[in-house]
Amino acid sequence: MNKKKMPDDTPNVDREQEFEPPEDAENQPVTEEGTEDKEVSIEEEELNVRYLRLAADFQNYRKRVEKEKGDIYAYANEKIVVELLDVIDNFERALQHSDPNEGFAEGMNMIFKQLKGVLEKNGVEEMCALGEQFDPNFHHAVLTENSAEFESGKVTLVLQKGYMLNKKVIRPAMVKVAE
Repeated sequence: MNKKKMPDDTPNVDREQEFEPPEDAENQPVTEEGTEDKEVSIEEEELNVRYLRLAADFQNYRKRVEKEKGDIYAYANEKIVVELLDVIDNFERALQHSDPNEGFAEGMNMIFKQLKGVLEKNGVEEMCALGEQFDPNFHHAVLTENSAEFESGKVTLVLQKGYMLNKKVIRPAMVKVAE
């Protein structure tokens, strides 16, 4: 019988033979696979840094928008309050020149107090200036005078009251300052 040689009949070759790298393998250049891993890790790191910066920018944006929104609500009525300050000034002038014993003057005084109460509930407050140190952030100096009663730089007379809305000056006080 004729036997055909099968591939299994080939002489046994030790297939489990270990692969030994050449002795100078340490001096060999890095394979492409190693550089790809380094490039990927560098790209990932750059992407992480970009992501963190973007997240921080977004958080800052959100805080800024919330603050602006709060300011809009706090100062939305600023324009009407400034116009009402002229009405308050006229009320005060009228009450100064009226007879306090008249019923009309008493009624006007009650209305005036009611108007001031409404403004105070909405964050409007009068600034005290008389005897205070002059501050250009809160006062508008119109006149100066020599004064034995007040030190130099102190407010000696308030010509027009100043007002603040939610801790923001909406009208500085017009004052006379000691030299």
